[in-house]
Amino acid sequence: MMEKVKQFIEDNRERFMEELFEAIRIPSISSLTEHKGDMIRMAEYYKKSLLAAGVDKAEVMPTAGNPVVYGEKIIDDSLPTVLVYAHYDVMPVDPIELWDSPPFEPEIRDGKIYARGADDDKGQGFMHIKAFEALVKNNKLTTNVKFMIEGEEEIGSVSLGAFCEQNKEMLKADIILVSDTGMIAEDIPSITTGLRGLAYWQVEVTGPNRDLHSGLFGGGVANPINVLAKMIASMTDEKGMITMPGFYDDVLVATDKERKMLNKAPFSIDEYKKAIDVEELDGEAGYTTIERTGIRPSFDVCGIWGGYTGEGAKTVLPSKAFAKISTRLVPDQNNEKIAKMFEEYFTSIAPKSVKVKVESLHGGQAYVCPIDLPAYRAAEQAYEKVYNKTPVPMRSGGSIPIISTFEDILGTKSVLMGFGLESDAIHSPNENYTVVNFYNGIETIAWFYQFFAEEFKK
Repeated sequence: MMEKVKQFIEDNRERFMEELFEAIRIPSISSLTEHKGDMIRMAEYYKKSLLAAGVDKAEVMPTAGNPVVYGEKIIDDSLPTVLVYAHYDVMPVDPIELWDSPPFEPEIRDGKIYARGADDDKGQGFMHIKAFEALVKNNKLTTNVKFMIEGEEEIGSVSLGAFCEQNKEMLKADIILVSDTGMIAEDIPSITTGLRGLAYWQVEVTGPNRDLHSGLFGGGVANPINVLAKMIASMTDEKGMITMPGFYDDVLVATDKERKMLNKAPFSIDEYKKAIDVEELDGEAGYTTIERTGIRPSFDVCGIWGGYTGEGAKTVLPSKAFAKISTRLVPDQNNEKIAKMFEEYFTSIAPKSVKVKVESLHGGQAYVCPIDLPAYRAAEQAYEKVYNKTPVPMRSGGSIPIISTFEDILGTKSVLMGFGLESDAIHSPNENYTVVNFYNGIETIAWFYQFFAEEFKK
């Protein structure tokens, strides 16, 4: 039944890759205003790609921020409907000097595509368009399909919630299908069954009303950078626990059975340490690394700056210090509650020698996908067909805040079929995506539609 689809994918390998490269070459960085024009170009390119793949209609729809690309093919109202979600925006490329090749000039080295967006999420998002095309061109599509591709995922999907509220009827579906996660290894497929939530802030600590001479004033005036460093250090204790009062009140504690199942996933501490070049791991006492990154919350400083950071020396006691701080949240923790809690607590622990301002930037809820959904079973069978292995259910430490929003607004669950690897370096210099996973992903997604139509009938 699917031989023609598989042959179509094989016959069009070079074209698929070149079309992905065209998408990657557009520097659609949503966090930088100078790339606003690139966001429009990227949206139009996805619209063109969807139309070429065989949707009945596609349009670039405005939002309060970057536009959403919507497309659909309705073959029979009595059939189930799959809503594909992806994002066309990418992270900034800094530090540019650490890239081995230009980030928006994709190239293949050692079986990997190197470029910003190669994995996250142009490579993975493009797989869905190509799987859909392979099914349509060979008359093998077994469900209705809708596409919703946004341009603000990397900045918290700030406009997508309102878009969903305004277009509930248009976005009605039986399942949302997403590829923006990973798998355990190239030969060990997995399905992400949970995502952590997120709260993210920028803090500003102000001391004197101007930069001061560190010799004339040092030792007599509080240094905002020193104060900020101490405040941040106090946020976790010697056991890796977050010290903010009430932080753990709503944490859904995993059962012993759940923890045991989670730790069955293939995992080598030695390989993990080697991959990131560290001698020791760190985290909350009493939990394994898999548990720490999947079912427990965390606290991290994502950036810190202030004073003089240029070449050479400048003996300055700075007026201000800044940091970007995030916490990953787990089921039952409310990101808005945590955001307000942090603002109040962090301000309260500051000495009177400084003033503190906390700005909440974005956040989202955690998400859990039941493994008894028809769509989950279909995904499981699809991976088995291509990889000859049953995929391992796993909890991801990452966050896709909009996934929980989909459930709240649209009332629709999401299945996360990721094909990225830990070594893909998403958000980092030299982001990459294996060529084999790109093509295997296309074939696996194509199989998903066949099995979902069958599972939906049961």
